[in-house]
Amino acid sequence: MSLCIAVLAWATPIAAQHHQHHAHPSQDTRASIELRDNTGVGVLTVRVGPLKMPPRTEHMSPPLTPIRVPFDAWYVAYEPRLVDKDGNPRPGHLLHHVELLNLNRRNFLCPLQPERMFAAGSELSDWPRLPGVGYRVTQEQRIIVAVMFHNPTDEEVSNAYLEVHIHYVLPGTSRLTNIYPAWFLVTHCGATIYDLPPGLHVKGSELVVPHSGKLLGVGGHIHDYGRQLRLENTTRKEHIATLDISLREDGRLRSIPVVVFPSPGGYRIGADDAIKATAVYDNPTGRPLPKAAMGIVVGYFVPDHDEELAALTRDPTSLWRR
Repeated sequence: MSLCIAVLAWATPIAAQHHQHHAHPSQDTRASIELRDNTGVGVLTVRVGPLKMPPRTEHMSPPLTPIRVPFDAWYVAYEPRLVDKDGNPRPGHLLHHVELLNLNRRNFLCPLQPERMFAAGSELSDWPRLPGVGYRVTQEQRIIVAVMFHNPTDEEVSNAYLEVHIHYVLPGTSRLTNIYPAWFLVTHCGATIYDLPPGLHVKGSELVVPHSGKLLGVGGHIHDYGRQLRLENTTRKEHIATLDISLREDGRLRSIPVVVFPSPGGYRIGADDAIKATAVYDNPTGRPLPKAAMGIVVGYFVPDHDEELAALTRDPTSLWRR
């Protein structure tokens, strides 16, 4: 059975939020965030839309509107999709990026920020389920859906929706080990997006992991013309993972691989180990591209002492810098 839990309407048309080369009249359509629970299969769906975007819309972001977690659960897998009003697929290039942030939790690598739960870009990569683990949420926690769209085509886009399907497990049905998303940004703890100069460009940054534990696997997030993401332990001078990006012939992003480390050990990280993430781009356009690059390696982290990370809460009403 599918139940609509919440519908949050935005006070302004989503099309009025865009930034573009040329002005276009705003649309009349009102957009919303809808939260729907399919209890039969254990899937929550976050649905954003409908979207209307004029041709050549550069960036369009709806307001940051929190949704409330409807019940205690572990979130175990994520599936992002762009669809029309009937559920048929739409091209992924309309999505710049989407992030889910838990406002009640602190990011254990960047403590001034909320905990990022999930993110995706135009590649629309699924986050698969890993056996025996899950991301713990509790009822009434506040989740921000931070999303940016763009329309690089010469055609208007209408009646498009972003859906994120979240697979969950209820506490009474199973006991899972808690995982904590570890976000290794090439911009350290600063803004995730940065300008991309022409030609080959390499950017990296180190983050110190204050807790010992293990990484179960890593994926990543990068934009068009991205060639590679790398993760290394500079304290121990060890290579952790290399993600070679699959691009289309025009340099646009096709897919990003996922690396799962051998179980049960995973990749061990010691307390205060410095972990470096690096993003490699090759911009063939011959010109700088403002706000065009991101570089993030994301891993599922299982701490040796769960109580240390479980204690990292924050006031969900407090502000933070993106």
